[in-house]
Amino acid sequence: MTTELEQTSRPVRLGAIGTGLAMEKLHWPALRQLTQRFTVAAFAEPDRATAERFAGYSGTPMSEHYAEYGDLLAREDLRAAVILLPIPLLYEAARAALQAGKDVLCEKPPGVDLDQGRAFLQLEREFPAQKLLIAENFFYRDDLRLARSLLDEGTIGRVNVMAWRQAGQYVPRAEGFSSTPWRQRPQYRGGPHLDGGVHMIAQLRLLLGDVRRVQGLALHANTKMGGPSDLTLNLAFVSGVIGNYTSIHAEIPVPPEERGLCLYGSEGVMVFGQASGEGTRAFTIYRPDNSVEEHRVTGSDGGYYNEWLNFYDALTAGEPIVGTVAQSFRNMLIVLRGLDSAEGAGEVDLAPDAPDGLSARPLPLWKPRNASDLFDGLPCRIAKEVRQG
Repeated sequence: MTTELEQTSRPVRLGAIGTGLAMEKLHWPALRQLTQRFTVAAFAEPDRATAERFAGYSGTPMSEHYAEYGDLLAREDLRAAVILLPIPLLYEAARAALQAGKDVLCEKPPGVDLDQGRAFLQLEREFPAQKLLIAENFFYRDDLRLARSLLDEGTIGRVNVMAWRQAGQYVPRAEGFSSTPWRQRPQYRGGPHLDGGVHMIAQLRLLLGDVRRVQGLALHANTKMGGPSDLTLNLAFVSGVIGNYTSIHAEIPVPPEERGLCLYGSEGVMVFGQASGEGTRAFTIYRPDNSVEEHRVTGSDGGYYNEWLNFYDALTAGEPIVGTVAQSFRNMLIVLRGLDSAEGAGEVDLAPDAPDGLSARPLPLWKPRNASDLFDGLPCRIAKEVRQG
């Protein structure tokens, strides 16, 4: 599984719009492993210190730096743009890049609210000749792709119920994502639930399919960060699964506890653990005969490497994109309609807002181009251990 994927063409010349934390901590670690496929040839960053920091660790010289991204987009030698800006700035930058003839990989979510999300959807129709990938890395995570493949095989039978509680302290921390002023005073609906919570919704949809109905409760209980701090959603999936998702962003420290997603099936229970060191993620299947089956995925970065491969193969070989605007729009739809419910709308039917309707299995499983299985040629390693409980 560690062999290099074949190189199909020269590296794509990429312009980066925004080189802050998302680039440094999330996307650059993947891009530096993909130098045969991408070259960051230019970058736009209004903050000089941030620009110099990026130039230092990436090797892209300051001579290729622009303070305004419009100047970068005017360059004809750049085929694609990666947009890593605060949420309120994503739409205008994505539109400008597409108008300039660039293919685009853009951070999630697609918009500050549902109206802007619909405008993002229109971009796909307005620029059909160009590629637009919304960077929802959970769609590409190796452990989740493995789990989904096992669910498709019926490893725990029919899934009946899901339960998931996320809880942690959420306060400004130096050099962390919560340190950014635009997150502390969000100019987008839903605060941390639209910013980070859509990842968890993406995981649920990858594993269980679309949600048909949502009922929510919300609370503003954190004075350090803006937006509703706490959200609980009762979910009814198209497949018949029901469940509850609760996300708590506490102002004070919270004690350690098991917070992984649990799927309760007719023939077993699948439980997802927290990520550990060295890029290790695991999930466990508990069976009625008291056996325990643990699946471990190591050497995986959380999906960024894979989403960049998907983008590259879409550009060079016409491969379909998994992280479409429509798929990420569905994630934000669940969060924002859940907030509508919390504000008095009662139980909300999601079908009227869903592009192309709802489905029990809306997401295809991404795999590398020309690969024989889901993990062929990727740097991750898969291990399985069976024992008696």
